[in-house]
Amino acid sequence: MSYYKTQDGCRLYYELLGDGPAKPLITFVNGTLQTTVYWKLVSNGFTGRFRILLYDCRGQGESDIGQLPLSLKLHACDLKDLLFDLDVNESIVVGLSHGARTALTLADQAPELISKMVLCSISTSSNFRAKMIVRSWYEILQRHRLDAMVWAALPFVFGTRFLKKNEKQLDRIVKTIVRRNKTDALRLHLEAMQKYTPLSSNLYPMPFPVLVLTGEDDPLVTVQGAQQVADITGGRHVEFKNMGHSLAAEDPGQFVQIVYEFING
Repeated sequence: MSYYKTQDGCRLYYELLGDGPAKPLITFVNGTLQTTVYWKLVSNGFTGRFRILLYDCRGQGESDIGQLPLSLKLHACDLKDLLFDLDVNESIVVGLSHGARTALTLADQAPELISKMVLCSISTSSNFRAKMIVRSWYEILQRHRLDAMVWAALPFVFGTRFLKKNEKQLDRIVKTIVRRNKTDALRLHLEAMQKYTPLSSNLYPMPFPVLVLTGEDDPLVTVQGAQQVADITGGRHVEFKNMGHSLAAEDPGQFVQIVYEFING
Protein backbone atom coordinates (compact mmCIF):
# COMPACT_ATOMS: atom_id res chain seq x y z
CA MET A 1 0.00 0.00 0.00
CA SER A 2 1.39 3.39 -1.03
CA TYR A 3 0.71 6.72 0.65
CA TYR A 4 1.60 10.30 -0.16
CA LYS A 5 1.82 12.73 2.76
CA THR A 6 0.56 16.23 1.95
CA GLN A 7 2.22 19.39 3.19
CA ASP A 8 -0.19 19.50 6.15
CA GLY A 9 0.54 15.87 7.05
CA CYS A 10 -2.55 14.19 5.57
CA ARG A 11 -1.89 10.71 4.15
CA LEU A 12 -3.43 10.00 0.75
CA TYR A 13 -3.67 6.41 -0.43
CA TYR A 14 -2.78 5.75 -4.08
CA GLU A 15 -2.00 2.96 -6.53
CA LEU A 16 0.28 3.44 -9.53
CA LEU A 17 -0.33 0.60 -11.97
CA GLY A 18 1.51 -0.40 -15.13
CA ASP A 19 5.15 -0.41 -16.19
CA GLY A 20 7.06 2.00 -18.38
CA PRO A 21 7.40 5.71 -17.51
CA ALA A 22 7.09 6.58 -21.21
CA LYS A 23 3.52 5.29 -21.37
CA PRO A 24 0.75 7.90 -21.03
CA LEU A 25 -0.78 8.14 -17.57
CA ILE A 26 -4.52 8.09 -16.84
CA THR A 27 -5.56 9.51 -13.46
CA PHE A 28 -9.00 8.48 -12.19
CA VAL A 29 -10.68 10.77 -9.64
CA ASN A 30 -13.39 9.35 -7.35
CA GLY A 31 -16.90 10.63 -6.90
CA THR A 32 -18.74 10.78 -3.57
CA LEU A 33 -19.00 7.37 -1.83
CA GLN A 34 -16.32 5.97 -4.15
CA THR A 35 -12.81 4.63 -3.56
CA THR A 36 -10.06 3.29 -5.80
CA VAL A 37 -11.97 0.00 -5.99
CA TYR A 38 -14.65 1.72 -8.09
CA TRP A 39 -12.25 2.11 -11.02
CA LYS A 40 -10.70 -1.37 -11.01
CA LEU A 41 -12.90 -2.87 -13.75
CA VAL A 42 -12.31 -0.01 -16.16
CA SER A 43 -8.64 0.50 -15.28
CA ASN A 44 -7.97 -3.13 -16.22
CA GLY A 45 -9.15 -2.25 -19.71
CA PHE A 46 -6.35 0.31 -20.08
CA THR A 47 -3.39 -1.51 -18.51
CA GLY A 48 -0.74 -2.53 -20.97
CA ARG A 49 -1.15 0.59 -23.08
CA PHE A 50 -1.22 3.12 -20.23
CA ARG A 51 -0.08 3.62 -16.69
CA ILE A 52 -2.92 4.10 -14.23
CA LEU A 53 -3.09 6.30 -11.13
CA LEU A 54 -5.88 5.55 -8.65
CA TYR A 55 -6.13 7.46 -5.41
CA ASP A 56 -8.53 8.21 -2.57
CA CYS A 57 -9.24 11.90 -1.95
CA ARG A 58 -9.15 13.17 1.62
CA GLY A 59 -11.70 11.32 3.72
CA GLN A 60 -12.25 8.59 1.14
CA GLY A 61 -11.32 4.94 1.48
CA GLU A 62 -7.83 4.48 2.88
CA SER A 63 -6.94 8.20 2.95
CA ASP A 64 -6.95 10.40 6.05
CA ILE A 65 -9.41 13.26 6.42
CA GLY A 66 -6.74 15.72 7.59
CA GLN A 67 -7.23 18.88 9.64
CA LEU A 68 -7.94 21.43 6.89
CA PRO A 69 -11.48 22.37 5.81
CA LEU A 70 -12.45 20.35 2.74
CA SER A 71 -12.87 22.23 -0.53
CA LEU A 72 -12.49 21.66 -4.25
CA LYS A 73 -9.33 23.78 -4.22
CA LEU A 74 -7.83 21.60 -1.50
CA HIS A 75 -8.71 18.37 -3.35
CA ALA A 76 -7.21 19.75 -6.56
CA CYS A 77 -4.10 20.93 -4.73
CA ASP A 78 -3.69 17.44 -3.25
CA LEU A 79 -3.89 15.87 -6.70
CA LYS A 80 -1.48 18.41 -8.17
CA ASP A 81 1.06 17.77 -5.41
CA LEU A 82 0.64 13.99 -5.75
CA LEU A 83 1.36 14.19 -9.48
CA PHE A 84 4.45 16.32 -8.83
CA ASP A 85 5.64 13.86 -6.17
CA LEU A 86 5.31 11.02 -8.67
CA ASP A 87 7.26 13.04 -11.29
CA VAL A 88 4.25 13.21 -13.58
CA ASN A 89 4.49 16.07 -16.05
CA GLU A 90 1.22 15.36 -17.85
CA SER A 91 -1.80 13.10 -17.36
CA ILE A 92 -5.12 12.22 -18.91
CA VAL A 93 -7.62 12.97 -16.11
CA VAL A 94 -10.92 11.10 -15.77
CA GLY A 95 -13.26 12.35 -13.04
CA LEU A 96 -16.79 11.31 -12.13
CA SER A 97 -19.27 13.64 -10.43
CA HIS A 98 -17.34 15.14 -7.48
CA GLY A 99 -14.19 13.86 -9.16
CA ALA A 100 -15.12 15.80 -12.30
CA ARG A 101 -15.44 18.97 -10.23
CA THR A 102 -11.99 18.25 -8.76
CA ALA A 103 -10.60 17.73 -12.27
CA LEU A 104 -11.98 21.07 -13.43
CA THR A 105 -10.45 22.79 -10.41
CA LEU A 106 -7.11 21.14 -11.19
CA ALA A 107 -7.42 22.54 -14.72
CA ASP A 108 -7.80 25.99 -13.16
CA GLN A 109 -4.74 25.52 -10.94
CA ALA A 110 -2.38 23.66 -13.26
CA PRO A 111 -3.69 23.16 -16.83
CA GLU A 112 -0.22 22.16 -17.99
CA LEU A 113 -0.59 18.89 -16.05
CA ILE A 114 -3.56 17.76 -18.16
CA SER A 115 -3.30 16.40 -21.71
CA LYS A 116 -6.96 15.34 -22.04
CA MET A 117 -9.94 15.36 -19.69
CA VAL A 118 -13.01 13.15 -19.33
CA LEU A 119 -15.81 14.65 -17.23
CA CYS A 120 -18.46 12.12 -16.18
CA SER A 121 -21.90 12.79 -14.73
CA ILE A 122 -21.87 16.56 -14.35
CA SER A 123 -24.27 19.17 -15.64
CA THR A 124 -24.69 22.94 -15.38
CA SER A 125 -28.47 22.81 -14.94
CA SER A 126 -28.76 20.37 -12.05
CA ASN A 127 -27.13 22.45 -9.32
CA PHE A 128 -30.24 23.16 -7.25
CA ARG A 129 -31.69 19.67 -7.40
CA ALA A 130 -28.33 18.04 -6.73
CA LYS A 131 -27.80 20.45 -3.85
CA MET A 132 -31.08 19.36 -2.23
CA ILE A 133 -30.18 15.69 -2.65
CA VAL A 134 -26.77 16.23 -1.05
CA ARG A 135 -28.47 18.10 1.79
CA SER A 136 -30.86 15.17 2.31
CA TRP A 137 -27.95 12.72 2.50
CA TYR A 138 -26.23 14.96 5.02
CA GLU A 139 -29.37 15.17 7.16
CA ILE A 140 -29.78 11.38 7.08
CA LEU A 141 -26.21 10.97 8.31
CA GLN A 142 -26.91 13.43 11.11
CA ARG A 143 -29.80 11.29 12.37
CA HIS A 144 -29.19 7.73 11.22
CA ARG A 145 -26.48 5.24 10.37
CA LEU A 146 -24.42 5.26 7.19
CA ASP A 147 -26.31 2.33 5.69
CA ALA A 148 -29.57 4.33 5.77
CA MET A 149 -27.92 7.12 3.81
CA VAL A 150 -26.48 4.68 1.25
CA TRP A 151 -29.91 3.07 0.70
CA ALA A 152 -31.35 6.55 0.13
CA ALA A 153 -28.58 7.31 -2.35
CA LEU A 154 -28.91 4.17 -4.49
CA PRO A 155 -31.74 5.43 -6.78
CA PHE A 156 -29.70 8.55 -7.52
CA VAL A 157 -26.27 7.03 -8.10
CA PHE A 158 -27.35 4.03 -10.20
CA GLY A 159 -29.66 3.77 -13.19
CA THR A 160 -32.91 1.79 -13.15
CA ARG A 161 -31.58 -0.93 -15.46
CA PHE A 162 -28.58 -1.55 -13.21
CA LEU A 163 -30.72 -1.60 -10.05
CA LYS A 164 -33.20 -4.08 -11.55
CA LYS A 165 -30.44 -6.31 -12.91
CA ASN A 166 -28.69 -6.35 -9.52
CA GLU A 167 -31.79 -6.29 -7.29
CA LYS A 168 -30.76 -9.43 -5.42
CA GLN A 169 -27.27 -7.98 -4.86
CA LEU A 170 -28.32 -4.59 -3.47
CA ASP A 171 -27.83 -5.63 0.16
CA ARG A 172 -24.28 -6.70 -0.65
CA ILE A 173 -23.64 -3.50 -2.64
CA VAL A 174 -24.83 -1.35 0.27
CA LYS A 175 -22.67 -3.27 2.77
CA THR A 176 -19.67 -2.89 0.47
CA ILE A 177 -20.14 0.87 0.13
CA VAL A 178 -20.62 1.21 3.90
CA ARG A 179 -17.45 -0.78 4.57
CA ARG A 180 -15.39 1.46 2.29
CA ASN A 181 -16.60 4.76 3.78
CA LYS A 182 -16.21 6.48 7.15
CA THR A 183 -19.29 8.21 8.56
CA ASP A 184 -17.52 11.22 10.08
CA ALA A 185 -15.40 11.83 6.97
CA LEU A 186 -18.40 11.49 4.66
CA ARG A 187 -20.39 13.93 6.80
CA LEU A 188 -17.61 16.52 6.42
CA HIS A 189 -17.45 15.81 2.70
CA LEU A 190 -21.20 16.38 2.23
CA GLU A 191 -21.09 19.48 4.41
CA ALA A 192 -18.31 20.94 2.24
CA MET A 193 -20.19 20.13 -0.97
CA GLN A 194 -23.09 22.30 0.12
CA LYS A 195 -20.77 25.31 0.07
CA TYR A 196 -19.38 24.77 -3.43
CA THR A 197 -19.77 27.55 -5.96
CA PRO A 198 -21.92 26.83 -9.05
CA LEU A 199 -20.29 24.60 -11.65
CA SER A 200 -20.44 27.40 -14.20
CA SER A 201 -17.75 29.29 -12.26
CA ASN A 202 -15.22 26.58 -13.26
CA LEU A 203 -16.21 26.44 -16.92
CA TYR A 204 -14.35 28.11 -19.76
CA PRO A 205 -12.61 26.97 -22.97
CA MET A 206 -9.99 24.37 -22.07
CA PRO A 207 -6.55 24.22 -23.72
CA PHE A 208 -6.86 20.44 -24.18
CA PRO A 209 -9.50 18.02 -25.56
CA VAL A 210 -12.51 17.40 -23.32
CA LEU A 211 -15.07 14.59 -23.36
CA VAL A 212 -18.28 14.90 -21.32
CA LEU A 213 -20.15 11.67 -20.52
CA THR A 214 -23.62 11.34 -19.04
CA GLY A 215 -26.19 8.62 -18.51
CA GLU A 216 -29.66 8.87 -20.02
CA ASP A 217 -31.19 7.71 -16.71
CA ASP A 218 -29.26 10.02 -14.38
CA PRO A 219 -31.56 12.03 -12.08
CA LEU A 220 -28.70 14.23 -10.91
CA VAL A 221 -27.79 15.75 -14.28
CA THR A 222 -29.52 16.75 -17.50
CA VAL A 223 -28.53 16.17 -21.11
CA GLN A 224 -28.88 19.89 -21.82
CA GLY A 225 -26.66 20.78 -18.88
CA ALA A 226 -24.01 18.24 -19.89
CA GLN A 227 -24.06 19.51 -23.45
CA GLN A 228 -23.56 23.01 -22.10
CA VAL A 229 -20.48 21.82 -20.18
CA ALA A 230 -19.12 20.41 -23.44
CA ASP A 231 -19.96 23.56 -25.40
CA ILE A 232 -18.31 25.92 -22.91
CA THR A 233 -15.16 23.82 -22.48
CA GLY A 234 -14.86 23.21 -26.22
CA GLY A 235 -15.43 19.49 -25.78
CA ARG A 236 -17.74 16.76 -27.03
CA HIS A 237 -20.73 15.20 -25.26
CA VAL A 238 -21.71 11.53 -25.36
CA GLU A 239 -24.85 10.13 -23.72
CA PHE A 240 -25.02 6.51 -22.53
CA LYS A 241 -28.44 4.94 -23.06
CA ASN A 242 -30.18 3.23 -20.11
CA MET A 243 -27.42 4.21 -17.70
CA GLY A 244 -27.41 6.31 -14.55
CA HIS A 245 -24.88 8.35 -12.60
CA SER A 246 -22.26 5.61 -12.04
CA LEU A 247 -21.24 5.08 -15.66
CA ALA A 248 -18.03 3.14 -15.10
CA ALA A 249 -19.70 0.66 -12.73
CA GLU A 250 -22.88 0.17 -14.74
CA ASP A 251 -21.23 -0.73 -18.06
CA PRO A 252 -17.42 -0.94 -17.76
CA GLY A 253 -16.97 -2.31 -21.30
CA GLN A 254 -18.80 0.53 -23.02
CA PHE A 255 -17.11 3.08 -20.77
CA VAL A 256 -13.64 1.79 -21.66
CA GLN A 257 -14.46 1.74 -25.37
CA ILE A 258 -15.71 5.34 -25.48
CA VAL A 259 -12.86 6.73 -23.36
CA TYR A 260 -10.24 4.72 -25.27
CA GLU A 261 -11.52 6.03 -28.61
CA PHE A 262 -11.41 9.60 -27.23
CA ILE A 263 -7.86 9.23 -25.92
CA ASN A 264 -6.59 7.82 -29.19
CA GLY A 265 -8.65 10.12 -31.40
